[in-house]
Amino acid sequence: MPIQLYAFDTPNGRKISVALEEMGLPYDVHVVDITQNEQFEPAFLAISPNNKIPAIVDPDGPGGRPISVFESGACLLYLAEKTGRFWPAEPAAHVATLEWLMFQMGGFGPIPGQVHHFIALADEGDRRYGLQRFMDETRRLYAVMDRRLAAHAFFAGSELTVADFAIIGWAWRHPRHQVDLADFPHVQRWYQAMMARPAVAHGFAVPLRRG
Repeated sequence: MPIQLYAFDTPNGRKISVALEEMGLPYDVHVVDITQNEQFEPAFLAISPNNKIPAIVDPDGPGGRPISVFESGACLLYLAEKTGRFWPAEPAAHVATLEWLMFQMGGFGPIPGQVHHFIALADEGDRRYGLQRFMDETRRLYAVMDRRLAAHAFFAGSELTVADFAIIGWAWRHPRHQVDLADFPHVQRWYQAMMARPAVAHGFAVPLRRG
């Protein structure tokens, strides 16, 4: 039976649609319109206790029983373990995958997310300090990624992993971060290679909004 994906058209939602496409798993989309506060509805709360998208329900979970998974990083790890794909067994690559997945979840997501918040404020006084602070830190994170990719094809090394799926969701929003990828040529090379993958393209094309 297909996995049920509960998501919206956000970087965190796109991480999971990309992963599902790359892993070749059948899935159905349930749009949770966070602009209409649908994430607070009791039915979704039962799946995602933190009222955040994305979340998944796998009808064929451990022991053949349904299981729900919330938090995008947990969803990626669950899907990687379920399929055995994009989850390297070699110890150094395994550790690197975990490192860069945590890098995204702890930094390259929350920080540019603050840019999204402050850039939308109408009052210049409210915008100025927060926007400068989080834009500077966002660029620092891009520089960290650029140094890593100068010597590696992907974040965990030579092979594609769930860490790349996590990061591509946020790198996709680089125009909204006001970041020119030409300033970070190794990130730009990786980004273009990722977006050229048919499954990644399909993952970004899946409708995660209504209408």
